[in-house]
Amino acid sequence: MALPRTLSVIGAGQMGIGIAFVASLRAKIPIVLLYDHDSSQITRGLEFMDKLLAKDVSKGKISENDAKAAKARITAIASSSASSSSNDETNWARELGERGTDMVVEAASERLSIKEGIFRALARNLSKNAVLASNTSSISITKLAGAAVDGLVTSVSRASEEGKSCAGRVVGVHFFNPVPVMKLCEVIPGLQTSEATLEQAKAFAIACGKEVSTSKDVPGFVSNALLMPFLNEAIMCLESGTATRDDIDKTLRLGMGHPMGPLQLADFIGLDTCLAIQETLYEGTHDSKYRPSILLGRMVDAGWLGKKSGKGFYDY
Repeated sequence: MALPRTLSVIGAGQMGIGIAFVASLRAKIPIVLLYDHDSSQITRGLEFMDKLLAKDVSKGKISENDAKAAKARITAIASSSASSSSNDETNWARELGERGTDMVVEAASERLSIKEGIFRALARNLSKNAVLASNTSSISITKLAGAAVDGLVTSVSRASEEGKSCAGRVVGVHFFNPVPVMKLCEVIPGLQTSEATLEQAKAFAIACGKEVSTSKDVPGFVSNALLMPFLNEAIMCLESGTATRDDIDKTLRLGMGHPMGPLQLADFIGLDTCLAIQETLYEGTHDSKYRPSILLGRMVDAGWLGKKSGKGFYDY
């Protein structure tokens, strides 16, 4: 299965930078375009990538030439005026199309409205053969495929042949954080995803050095339908006073052999991300077992998002 020649990654946060890193270094995609509407985010992301490459060189995992080649494959595209959540034919999407993008991986915030706007813009501006992939960890791929159809220049029915063809190139490629370290990529076909698109997504993930698992398009997929309720229950234990933070995490580390406790893991994932996924599970199933912890919501309201903000259940 042929790999893309030009890959665009949308979002230069932890996940986007990680995906661009493995696509360039491991898969050796010739051209990796990294877009974020915030130029300062791209600067921070590329600085972090430089540190990752330098670390790999220092450990003898790659050569200096490998690191230079990986950096040379990445081109940053920043725009302070274009919003990645816009429904319009925005400059950023047009530029990605003009540069010949034949696969895109969206790694924006875990909010349906933002992702739908991105997929509408991509469908309108990219080649009709380009694979449109999302790194979402919980949002319906089928919904994103429908949004892509709605973004076409000519209004068509989602059930028309043109609509089905457009939706058929949308797929989920759920990488795990930190992307350079974690070995799995969860691939999710939507109801409309074609077999060819699914195989292209798997081939890309494997080229990035990942093992691949496949999940049906259900809320949270396999990974977060299992993980997030577990983390949410741990937060509820803390909220109800069943045990202290340290005792909750110690119990899972020492009693269950987990590498870190659930509260620390939630901090590393990002409490805002945990809340967004838990809300998606709850709204997608209407099952009370997925109700987000009140404490989790309050911490997000306070801006205590975990490691990335310097404060969560722990201080960083």
